[in-house]
Amino acid sequence: MLLVFDVGNTNITIGLFDGETLIGSYRMTTKLPRTSDEYGMFFLNLLHSKSMEAEQIEAAIIASVVPNVNHSLNNGIKKYIHVEPIMVGPGIRTGIRIMTENPRELGADRIVDAVGAYYLYGGPILVIDYGTATTYDLILEDGSFVAGVTAPGIRLSANALWREAAKLPEIEIVKPETILAKSTVPSMQAGLVYGHIGETEYIIKKMMEEAQLDNMKVVATGGLGKIIAEGTNSIDVYDSNLTLKGLQIIYEKQQGR
Repeated sequence: MLLVFDVGNTNITIGLFDGETLIGSYRMTTKLPRTSDEYGMFFLNLLHSKSMEAEQIEAAIIASVVPNVNHSLNNGIKKYIHVEPIMVGPGIRTGIRIMTENPRELGADRIVDAVGAYYLYGGPILVIDYGTATTYDLILEDGSFVAGVTAPGIRLSANALWREAAKLPEIEIVKPETILAKSTVPSMQAGLVYGHIGETEYIIKKMMEEAQLDNMKVVATGGLGKIIAEGTNSIDVYDSNLTLKGLQIIYEKQQGR
């Protein structure tokens, strides 16, 4: 069994794999400080919910963009699961060639998404991750990661609206029935959702144009990505577990498989 950890700015997403099969996924908030013991007890409870013991876990792999979580998380895994976790970072085998100006500045989550998208769906491919930031990353047919775009995420944009505008309320982020809004809440929802759909369609079109690609698959992931994917024909696939699957693929590559 393999445990994979995607440590994002908002959530830590945990996947449990039996071979290539994802048999469970779980979320915990990132921003709440935890000790290694608190992480460890959470992992044990997670396994017990599957009628499993720590001894059944053979390995763990982590992709993290939150450095101050890493020490406690690593120690919790080592102390309670009794394995040394692999950290996704510079030098790790991925099968993807990073062709940007400074490959070391690329976040682990984007590397993992690129691996998952390329090996599951082929290239050329554009992978869009609707997280705290919305990222658009282009991988060519030969597995070269050549370009990326970073934009404010949907929830980040929403938070800015109700934090900076005194009369705007905190709202649920859903797609309204129509863009022709007649009151404050639907007007905010329309701006957020349709605005991000428009952003998505334009960036996809512009990246294809400048990369001189006539045909390119587009795969989306991330918590709010499904709302956007359902609102446009520009996205071919929505895969909520893409990052977890990418981590499993990278682990297999470390084993020479």
